[in-house]
Amino acid sequence: MPEREGRREPHRDNTAAAVTSPQPTAAVRSYLLGLQSRIVAALEAEDGGAFLADAWVREPGGALEGDGLSRLIEGGTLLERGGCSFSHVKGRALPSSAKQHRPDLAGAPFEAMGVSLVLHPRSPYVPTVHMNVRMLAAHPPGGEVVTWFGGGMDLTPYYGFEEDAAHFHTTCRDALAPFGAALYPRFKQWCDEYFFLKHRNEPRGIGGVFFDDFAELGLERSFAVMRAVGDALLHAYLPIVQRRKGMAWGEREREFQTYRRGRYVEFNLVWDRGTLFGLQSGGRTESILMSMPPVVTWRYDWHPEPGSPEARLYSEFLRVRQWC
Repeated sequence: MPEREGRREPHRDNTAAAVTSPQPTAAVRSYLLGLQSRIVAALEAEDGGAFLADAWVREPGGALEGDGLSRLIEGGTLLERGGCSFSHVKGRALPSSAKQHRPDLAGAPFEAMGVSLVLHPRSPYVPTVHMNVRMLAAHPPGGEVVTWFGGGMDLTPYYGFEEDAAHFHTTCRDALAPFGAALYPRFKQWCDEYFFLKHRNEPRGIGGVFFDDFAELGLERSFAVMRAVGDALLHAYLPIVQRRKGMAWGEREREFQTYRRGRYVEFNLVWDRGTLFGLQSGGRTESILMSMPPVVTWRYDWHPEPGSPEARLYSEFLRVRQWC
């Protein structure tokens, strides 16, 4: 794949929303738990199997306290493995991954909550999808509480379909349209640059939207941006699932799927800030690593056969494009 020149961090506005009262914690928590419930119900209807529920609590007194609800399915008809987790934690000091762009908040106690989802379908023709929406608040001693939001969704196909990519991106664009035409191209670029395996010089998938440290629209409208992204996930993904889940596949397609899943693992463990945040903050390892696919393979210096459907993924889909 050719070198991508001029790659840089997308523009970010670090003017987070500083508020003292009231805090949005209750409203954000209520929304996130409702989002998790709606997504899991829709996926259970599509798969036919049930997600297990694993509630957990971290008691006060430790470096990290809080609670969460992990929802997981393994061995489903549609989903070989899928997780949709809610967490709400408080800690004594922001971990390095969170203060990367806000060094002024180093050492501040923090509060974080979010819903994170990764779905690894059984069929190689159904893409993997990731979604995360979150709020983070820092409580600097003697200063105002600083609150910001983040999130996004991205699609990782194994066999590319133009109509699927266009649908996914169009849904993301339309979800952000009420907040101005500039957000989608900005968040798309951010996603393209974030979900990039630098050690492979290769995108993880076809992208989507991604934003972080976001509060420039004020507290209420920045929260609304987060909700718009979360609410769009099912609209963006389920039509693709319904188009592709009945397609016949065999050993060749399965081998390629498990090979490409290796890229997913590499990104999450080497580059992903969310994974690093969870591990650095002393988060619950089972919930953090729930995003990993169940079966993965690595092959030494493997290349697809020229002109094959597998080669088409690299030439037509694993590159930055305008999909809508």
